[in-house]
Amino acid sequence: MLTLKAINENPEEIVRRLSKKHFDGKAIIDEVIALDAVRRESQTSLDAVLAEINSLSRSIGAFMREGKKEEANVAKEKVGPLKESSKELEETLKDAEKRIEELLVTIPNLPHESVPEGKSAEDNLVERSGGVMPSLPEGALPHWDLARQYDLIDFELGVKITGAGFPVYKGKGARLQRALINFFLDSARDAGYLEVQPPYVVNSASGFGTGQLPDKEGQMYHIGLDDLYLIPTSEVPVTNIYRDVILEEADLPMRNTAYSACFRREAGSYGKDVRGLNRLHQFDKVEIVCIDKPESSYERLREMVDYVQTLVEKLELPWRILRLCGGDMGFTSALTFDFEVFSAAQERWLEVSSVSNFESYQANRLKCRYRDNDRKIQLCHTLNGSALALPRIMAALLENNQTAEGIHVPDVLVPYCGFNTI
Repeated sequence: MLTLKAINENPEEIVRRLSKKHFDGKAIIDEVIALDAVRRESQTSLDAVLAEINSLSRSIGAFMREGKKEEANVAKEKVGPLKESSKELEETLKDAEKRIEELLVTIPNLPHESVPEGKSAEDNLVERSGGVMPSLPEGALPHWDLARQYDLIDFELGVKITGAGFPVYKGKGARLQRALINFFLDSARDAGYLEVQPPYVVNSASGFGTGQLPDKEGQMYHIGLDDLYLIPTSEVPVTNIYRDVILEEADLPMRNTAYSACFRREAGSYGKDVRGLNRLHQFDKVEIVCIDKPESSYERLREMVDYVQTLVEKLELPWRILRLCGGDMGFTSALTFDFEVFSAAQERWLEVSSVSNFESYQANRLKCRYRDNDRKIQLCHTLNGSALALPRIMAALLENNQTAEGIHVPDVLVPYCGFNTI
């Protein structure tokens, strides 16, 4: 979330930048500033009252030791009203702090100056693109038909076991899925990311730390008995490794990668865009997370985008990178680049990765900090990206590589799955 320091120092600039995300922040920012003034005034008054109570307490003790009972009683009479005053000030302070936090979590992150203006996905800018568009044989099939023809994925079986959006991968479909996971993990490790294996459930403090709570609780699966949440992405547990941690500047950047299943309710999703693997409630993904100091975070973002590009290139898929406009950005992001691959049989672009810099927005919620070379404690910047999400990669691989003889497997995956054709 935004810091009170930033809001107090330049409220007009905060409101201006929030407008790029189509968020009218003036009323909320004004209320935060007013409440913060109350908070500071209450704290100053409370400190003075507590200091006077302590001074009187010391004097009472001295009077009693000296046998000055009357003077001690006079001092005691002054303490009572001061204690009542301190209780009122503490209550005012507590109410102001609570209301400030309630407001701060409703304010999205500030977009970076390079974020383009725009209201929706149609206004995103294509940064660059590559790969060769496939030429499919006559009668080419979408991936859901290919999955049935070659017995790779059973969508109906998943409905029986759990419900829609929970497919069952079978045979070479399961092996290809595992090959992609291992390829992505090996590539991330080779690029300098430390692999971790995180829990698939998190507590509410972790969800708050990365911004899923209270903003996106309706999209998360909640385990009510234990008050835990199934993770929507391993970004949540991996970034929370650094919650309430003070890192040393010399140790930055911290780079992690993790494979996990991901769980999303995707409430309200329907229509042709969710058919097959296009949108699932459970899917696999390899994530990359980076923690760095502010002056280096945009260099890290560029490195992460370049790295994800190498993955789609090695998979021989047509790809493009989009710089998201203000209206299509996530709540917590300062700058996001989306990767899309072209699905030839569906004749549409499919999003397979988002790579984002959150600047200090998550770090402030997480209390993720570092000690700089001058021994001052500073907020870190956090970044993460999909590298990659599997369902739409699988969909594009099946569709784009279909031939009269079967489905060709990209060369880079053959050592992982053990076959070059389905």
